[in-house]
Amino acid sequence: RRPAEVSPEEGRRGRPCRGDAEIAGLLGPADASPVLLVAPADAFARIVRKSAPPGQEIRVIEARFIRTIKDACDLILLWQESRVGSRALFEAAVKRLAPGGRLWVVTVLRKVMGPSTPAIHRLAPDDLTKAFAKEGLVRDREARLSAWHEAHGFVRKT
Repeated sequence: RRPAEVSPEEGRRGRPCRGDAEIAGLLGPADASPVLLVAPADAFARIVRKSAPPGQEIRVIEARFIRTIKDACDLILLWQESRVGSRALFEAAVKRLAPGGRLWVVTVLRKVMGPSTPAIHRLAPDDLTKAFAKEGLVRDREARLSAWHEAHGFVRKT
């Protein structure tokens, strides 16, 4: 199948999402509460806040402060471009994921020029699959957010 024919249920890989509404619809922040954004790009945090219904709890934190979050979250979005320090961050995020919740990890694509993270230090989809398999999470969706960034969605095995 060509990437444009992939349904939202299967994820979207290939072409970047076309605008804020498509990104928000694919990631699903409107259906979750609370939402935890860990080290997101400013533009991405604005997209999530703009798409949120009134009264929805959205927390935005730096990665180093993830252990200060004590509540379980229905949706966690991690922005992690580098392998450096990723294991500890992933373990902390999984502990804060509510039962039935979804975890998204946004990474930078390996074969693009521009991001400040050198290609050798970038996370690959297989790295994420291995890291979360130990925690009982499986990758069920992917979404190309920009020309450089791709999000990988994980849920608990049923």
